[in-house]
Amino acid sequence: MDSWSKLSTSLNSINFAQAGARVSKGFNSSVQATRERLGQVTADEITELPQEYKDLEARVDALRAAHISLLKITRVYESDSYDYPVQIQESLSELSSSIGYTVTSFAASNLKGTNLPAPAAPPAPPASQHKTLPHALTRAAHTAAVTVNESAAGPEGTALETDKLGKAFGLYAQGWERVSAARLDQDAAIRDNFLHPWQTTLNASIAVAMKARQSVRVSRLELDAAKQSLKGANPSKQEHARLEVENAEDDLVQKTEVAITLMKTVLENPEPIKNLNELAKAQLIFFSSAAEALSAVQGEIEELSVAAEGEYRKSRDH
Repeated sequence: MDSWSKLSTSLNSINFAQAGARVSKGFNSSVQATRERLGQVTADEITELPQEYKDLEARVDALRAAHISLLKITRVYESDSYDYPVQIQESLSELSSSIGYTVTSFAASNLKGTNLPAPAAPPAPPASQHKTLPHALTRAAHTAAVTVNESAAGPEGTALETDKLGKAFGLYAQGWERVSAARLDQDAAIRDNFLHPWQTTLNASIAVAMKARQSVRVSRLELDAAKQSLKGANPSKQEHARLEVENAEDDLVQKTEVAITLMKTVLENPEPIKNLNELAKAQLIFFSSAAEALSAVQGEIEELSVAAEGEYRKSRDH
């Protein structure tokens, strides 16, 4: 009985006349939009919006397109591996090692105290490595330095000679190790100071302005639909139809003013320029740090190159 009473109260609270009017208005707007799309409405039957509104609309469209265009590219900074040559293969290898370690550890701990032979405790999986091109170059150069230097070593690790190529690889690895650290700092700065606020502007400020424009479009369609209804109304319904037109006109004026205000707010917002500056600053710091790091070792590598070439020519003269 209580449920029936609640249902009756809910039904009584609904204004079916208003609900019906909203449905009718929405249907008429859809019909108006369809007729315009099919070219069944002349230009003078479409309410002209203020020139200021149309100018702001074009500028907001351009701003939104600029945000989306740059975001498509700069989104790569959300992941370390955007310039890493073999990140997919290494990720799969790491995943396989991790799964194998987990399964073996589980078996080793759960077969204790049973008659089944327990597998030996597995070695810990290798630590995850940064998957960036600078880190990859650092690791490759370091491995090359160790390999070349070991090949030049005598019994029990005594050095037979100083291998210039091994030393050059070591210097190269040192330079790229500093570049690697700078690269991580750059990516973090871009994510925090550019990507996040850039996406916020697109998904909040610009989105609100776009929503207000959609409200203007719907209101304009409702007005033009009301005007069409007034034209075809019989004498007994003309007064009601005329009031509908007046109300629709007031609604359109109000929503247009709101949309203009919101679009101006978006266009006057200094945040996009600030964000772009943060992007350029982070990139400048990275490239400056990279140039400094590589300059510090390139001179020594060049000296080794000149010395090696001199020794080679000298050996050929004899």
